[in-house]
Amino acid sequence: MKMYFKLLLLLLSIAIAAFAPIKKKPVKVYLIGDSTVADYTGDYDDKDYMTTRFPVTGWGQVFQPFMRPDSLSHIRNIIKSDSVVVVDKARGGRSTRTFFEEGRWAEVYKALQKNDVVMMQFGHNDAAENKPERYTSVPAYKEYLRLFVKQTREKGALPIILTPVNRNYPWEDGKLSNVHGDYPQAAKDVAMELNAPLIDLTQLSINAFTAKGEEYVTSNYFMNLPAGKYEAYPEGQKDNTHFQPEGAKAVAQMVFNGMKKLKPSEASAKN
Repeated sequence: MKMYFKLLLLLLSIAIAAFAPIKKKPVKVYLIGDSTVADYTGDYDDKDYMTTRFPVTGWGQVFQPFMRPDSLSHIRNIIKSDSVVVVDKARGGRSTRTFFEEGRWAEVYKALQKNDVVMMQFGHNDAAENKPERYTSVPAYKEYLRLFVKQTREKGALPIILTPVNRNYPWEDGKLSNVHGDYPQAAKDVAMELNAPLIDLTQLSINAFTAKGEEYVTSNYFMNLPAGKYEAYPEGQKDNTHFQPEGAKAVAQMVFNGMKKLKPSEASAKN
């Protein structure tokens, strides 16, 4: 009798296993870019985040929560897996050129696997003509974006180009304007040329920040801090490029919303 029940349990477990859904391999979403994308926690610079950097927050730092299973159903156009791991390789002060020259792109390229995603947002440092160590002309910027897109596709992964998130200036008559010159259009040109998915984060952020208003985003989104409030900034801070947690989350939401609108034809393009 015992043998009968053991056999019955074995057959039952086999049947359950046969009909259980197969868990798909997690997709890795690699983020490459500059300080506005970076994750400052962990081993970013071997310093304690809470005492030396907080509250500065890159949007990539808070992007993993947008990749929950219940959220992934909204981006099946580009991610078919039921789980995603965000790998934030963005680094402060990097342009497309320095990200490549320092071997940071080679590290991502080596790790890429089929169906992974590479989201690239550069422009802040490429445009820094007063900092020749990072400056990258518009033609060179386009060439590096082409390289990132093409090499991502070589691995069977999906490239997504993002125009650079806007800074908190210039404001005029209650409206925010593009601060990045020709770089957002250059990113759009490369996306069109290579039929690559594009999220126009420059315009999305301009629209969203304008809707919130200059006073609100200055105080709550960007790193404009009063003296004495944060250990890392005892004298306070005036910074209209980098984000506080609320601003980073708002931008991460814009990026996720942009992903939802990508066309399957773009997402599947291979050339």
